[in-house]
Amino acid sequence: MSDEQKAAPRVSVHIVKASDPQPVIKAENPTALDTQEARNAGEFVTPPYPLLGLKNLVDNSNILPQCITSYKCNIAGFGIGLRYKVEDDKETTEMKAEWDRAQEIIDLLNLDMDTKEVFEDLIEGRETYGIAYLEVMRNPAGEVNQISYIRDIPSVEKTYPLDPPQMVDYLYNGKTIKRPRRFCKYRQQVGGRTVYFKEFGDPRMMDSRSGVYTETGPDNEALPVQYQANEIIDFAISTDLYGKVRWIGQIIGIDGSSAAERLNNNYFREGRHTPLMICVNGGTLTEDSYAKLREYMNDIKGEKGQHAFLVLEVENTDNRAEFEEGQKPAIEVKDLASILQKDELFQDYLENSRKRVQSSFRLPDLYTGFTTDFNRATAQTAMEVTEKQVFQPERKSLAWAINNRLLNGYGFRYVEAYFLEPDISNPDDLFKILTVAERAGGLSPNKARAVVGEALGDKVENYEGDWGDTPIAAKDLIAAMDPQAPSVSVTPGLIDQLSGQIQKAAANREDEVVAVMKQVRSLLVKMQEGEGNEV
Repeated sequence: MSDEQKAAPRVSVHIVKASDPQPVIKAENPTALDTQEARNAGEFVTPPYPLLGLKNLVDNSNILPQCITSYKCNIAGFGIGLRYKVEDDKETTEMKAEWDRAQEIIDLLNLDMDTKEVFEDLIEGRETYGIAYLEVMRNPAGEVNQISYIRDIPSVEKTYPLDPPQMVDYLYNGKTIKRPRRFCKYRQQVGGRTVYFKEFGDPRMMDSRSGVYTETGPDNEALPVQYQANEIIDFAISTDLYGKVRWIGQIIGIDGSSAAERLNNNYFREGRHTPLMICVNGGTLTEDSYAKLREYMNDIKGEKGQHAFLVLEVENTDNRAEFEEGQKPAIEVKDLASILQKDELFQDYLENSRKRVQSSFRLPDLYTGFTTDFNRATAQTAMEVTEKQVFQPERKSLAWAINNRLLNGYGFRYVEAYFLEPDISNPDDLFKILTVAERAGGLSPNKARAVVGEALGDKVENYEGDWGDTPIAAKDLIAAMDPQAPSVSVTPGLIDQLSGQIQKAAANREDEVVAVMKQVRSLLVKMQEGEGNEV
């Protein structure tokens, strides 16, 4: 074979037949690339802006702390509860055991504080920095048994999701599902020390000292437990790697409001408060008067200068001992009050900035302490709208993370965790509903008992027997049709009342009820037209 033949590239042809045993397989994990991701693959990414700067803006703002506290208290502040996934199922021994097990796990997720306080801190950090972290610990069986909020959020850095994807197990309705996932790495640097974490759910073992995925130590022995990296689960706002605070568009206004507040504060600390000046014309200032004036202007300021005045002494220009009658100096009082600052500056700017920040949180004034323009009706409406559009979605999102991420490994089938919420029902509306239901014959004793118990905060049991679930009006009709029932007097008023009930049922399109009530009315009319009015 010649040298030219050796240098020529070889071309091979492979014919793929329809009966080729190798099937075409679709990728099971996302394959889209991100420019920033490709550039920083395997590297820890620095946040796009200093996170400590966001904290300083919150500390110096006159509205951000109220908005963040409102989120913190109303999303997680009412506590974490348990409930059965299907409420109508009768509780069994297995369901009760799972309930007790789940309650114990949630109560012991953190021993230093109530578990709901951990999520309160999480919400505060997320609304301040745009992202917040929970450190997750597992027991020897691999089950989540402890969580801890990482307070120093700016000290944590992360990578983009890294290749290769890892197959992970996910429990869904009692069966195990395998899915590929790519995971991030995390590291925290404080005081010259560095510790590494792996993302929550990553099945690999990581050395917390180096961030390397390994199951052995330096001497090829099993990696000691104290050096096995814990997991981090992050909660970010928006799809950015480090999240994005929801008030990102109001940063300029927030900073401007802080500057306006400092300007007002500086005026009261350093500003002049001289209300008037006394001028003496027709002479010249004495050296002593000039020295006092200069001292006054340089030293007397702030509160010490309130309600002070100036006296300017003059001397004769020709050095005579006294003034002649025609050369006496004129005394003039200058009013300086008109140039003083009457009230804080930029009030409209501050007010508009506050409203814009609140709108980024979608919070009404009621939740931030500005309640002067509210009455009962507007307050009730504001609470209902904010609960449905702001707080309830946030609670559901956090509850999903608890049930489907933190507690997924336990495989709970009957119970789930959820965040408790306030009772915002209007008693007046409830009274109207119950009144209409009672008049239409749809209110049973058990339902009335349950409503009263809930309103009073008492736990009540249903009446025993089927009669407790039978509407009161229906019982009266059954009693009227029962020949064994005690005799009642058939009066025109009774028939008219029944006719009114028929009209209401017809208006509600309750055809079956209308048919029964018409038969009862016909029977009562026949009884009234008969030999006697007693049945």
